Amino acid sequence: MLDAAGVDYTALPAHIDEESTKAALQAAGSPARDIADALAELKALKISQANPNALVLGSDSLMVLANGRILDKPVSRDQAAEHLIAMSAGTHQLISAAVIAEQGRAVWRIVEAARLTVRSLSPATINAYLDHEWPAIAGCVGCFRIEGLGVQLFDRIEGNHFTILGMPLVPVLGYLRLRGALPL
Repeated sequence: MLDAAGVDYTALPAHIDEESTKAALQAAGSPARDIADALAELKALKISQANPNALVLGSDSLMVLANGRILDKPVSRDQAAEHLIAMSAGTHQLISAAVIAEQGRAVWRIVEAARLTVRSLSPATINAYLDHEWPAIAGCVGCFRIEGLGVQLFDRIEGNHFTILGMPLVPVLGYLRLRGALPL
C-alpha cells in the first residue's frame, strides 16, 4: 500500500511476541479494538527505540468473528479451512490499527473497523478456494486477499478498502503530510 501511494520507507521487522501479547490482553478482557491498537503500538515503539529520529509506523489487523472469537493467521491449510467454516454465513469485523512513534513514544494513532458479511461457503467452495489461494493467504487474517479471489467470499463489505487491506492508509497519509514527511 505504501509503495502504491508513493511513500518512501524502510520496512523493518519488529520481532515482538504478538501471540503472547494478544493472549495476555485477551485474558485481561481487552476489547479487540484495543488489542489491535496495542500490537500496532508495540511494533512502532520497538523500532522507534532503535531509530529515535525516524517516524515509525506500526500496524496490525484482527479478524473478529460475530461471536467475539479473534482469528489468528492460519498456520496450515486445515486451519484455514476451519477459519473459513467459522466465518461462513456470518458478519464479522476486521479491525486495523496504525500507530506512529517518534523518539520511542507514540505520537499518533488510528483504529478503524470494517464489517464483512461472508456468504454461505460449502465444503467444495472452501476446498476450491484453498486449492487456488493456499499458501498465499497464510499470512492473512481472515484467510483472504480482498484484492484477489478472496473478494468472492463476501456478500457484503462495509468499510474502507485500505482498512480491509490491513491499514487505515488515508489517515496515515494525512498525518505524514501534516508532519511534512510526504512531498504532496
